[in-house]
Amino acid sequence: MSGIDGKVVALTGASSGIGRATALLLAERGAKVVLGARRTDRLDALVETIRSRGGTAVSVRTDVTRREDLVELTGLAVSTFGRLDVLVNNAGISKIGPVQDLDVAAWDAMIDVNLRGVLHGTAAALPVFRSQGHGHMVTIISTAGIKIVPTMAVYAATKNAVRTFLEGLRQESTEGWLRLTSVSPGYVQTELADSIDDPEVRREVQANAAKFAITPDALARAVAFAVEEPGDVEVGDIVVRPTLQN
Repeated sequence: MSGIDGKVVALTGASSGIGRATALLLAERGAKVVLGARRTDRLDALVETIRSRGGTAVSVRTDVTRREDLVELTGLAVSTFGRLDVLVNNAGISKIGPVQDLDVAAWDAMIDVNLRGVLHGTAAALPVFRSQGHGHMVTIISTAGIKIVPTMAVYAATKNAVRTFLEGLRQESTEGWLRLTSVSPGYVQTELADSIDDPEVRREVQANAAKFAITPDALARAVAFAVEEPGDVEVGDIVVRPTLQN
């Protein structure tokens, strides 16, 4: 038995990368996982994989830019399993490039997914957490918000906006029913670079990832570490990056 066994965990961006690895690990450790992502074919395959391994999983198509989708995701957890113990805000995109390119559409997309998506998840989960007297929100941020580098100005800005929001929420949450954890990955072997429109920047990111990126399993273990702690312990910030990343 672990501190994860029996917990109900909803995850966004669950169809690939960090979200998929986290869903698999938490289900393996006994969590009942509620999976959300836009690619339903991958969600269906992941649910089948988890069930074939003896785990418990359900899914629903979730676009984090739509508040009603997050309400449906958290609602599915409650209607199916009676409660929601953990929400993992994982969905994100990385449409990075030089600011002077003025790709305003990419800026808007990152704001909508990376920032607004977390706000939508928070708005959906907090009423559930408050009503049941406990809840844990784990949010995947990025080391891009810790070390600012060229081409990542707007991306890092969305990630640091999330970081600031969560710290403000933490300071407001002194009643003991809400736990908040931020996990900041460095280079990870995911499909995140596929969302980069600038071909030169995309090649650079993919080349760096090929050299030293870590697997999504490392991030899944970090999330599991935070989730399995007892209710009176809040693991605040975790940074997980390759040892070769500067």
